Amino acid sequence: MSDSISVVVPTFNRSGTLRRALQSIARQTRAPDQIIVVDDGSTDDTRQMVTSRFPQAIYLHQPNRGVSSARNLGINSASGEWIALLDSDDEWLPGKLSAQLELLGSLPDYRICHTEEIWIRSGRRVNQMKKHTKCGGDIFLRCLPLCVISPSSALIHRSLFDRIGLFDESLPACEDYDLWLRICASHPVAYVTTPQVVKYGGHQDQLSRRYWGMDRFRIAALEKIIQSGSLTGEALSAARAMVSRKARIVAGGAAKRGKWIEAARYREIADSYARTNSD
Repeated sequence: MSDSISVVVPTFNRSGTLRRALQSIARQTRAPDQIIVVDDGSTDDTRQMVTSRFPQAIYLHQPNRGVSSARNLGINSASGEWIALLDSDDEWLPGKLSAQLELLGSLPDYRICHTEEIWIRSGRRVNQMKKHTKCGGDIFLRCLPLCVISPSSALIHRSLFDRIGLFDESLPACEDYDLWLRICASHPVAYVTTPQVVKYGGHQDQLSRRYWGMDRFRIAALEKIIQSGSLTGEALSAARAMVSRKARIVAGGAAKRGKWIEAARYREIADSYARTNSD
């Protein structure tokens, strides 16, 4: 197994936390072969910080197009057989890459690996809820309710991107949920059971704070994979049921906000998928 690794770090106006993220890459017991920082149009001192403090990193800059576009630029620019993603507000523990390569060495047919993680919210460690429990193997059904793989924990063989495609740049949020659906529909996932990533939340620029009704984007991802024809049997039925469930939730949220047209549209989506599953 070729184990060359390129790390892709998208960032936007996060010079301070980006420095922490890059330091965590530098502390890896198994150093990556390439580090790519994609600056998605930052107006802070990101360029100066990266080029002066981390000259080993490749610095790419683009106009602000969103995290999916930034990740895709990094992936397309990477030379490694394996692509590791790290969000600029997270950090890795020192053994992250070595633990993943060791596990993948025992699972030669696997092309994606994620890890357990530690969550920090507003400076304090918090416990994950049961619905966020991580696992490995064939996890497509576990992917339907919400995102169960963190981008910062993922190590992905580049052949998967060739086969499945990159991040969907049309989605303003839940773009990772969409990618994991497409991958996990046909590929098992390796899972390192010990925490290897520290994820930080509670800050103001998180996408979950920017948009109401995040399930709108999950519905779009679910409809896309259903319409692709790649799902059959239990997976297809479960995906349809999840669209119906999420559409009812979004319809209720839209009604509370006085968005009556959207509420009616999502109720119709919910009813349509419920009917399809009952036929």
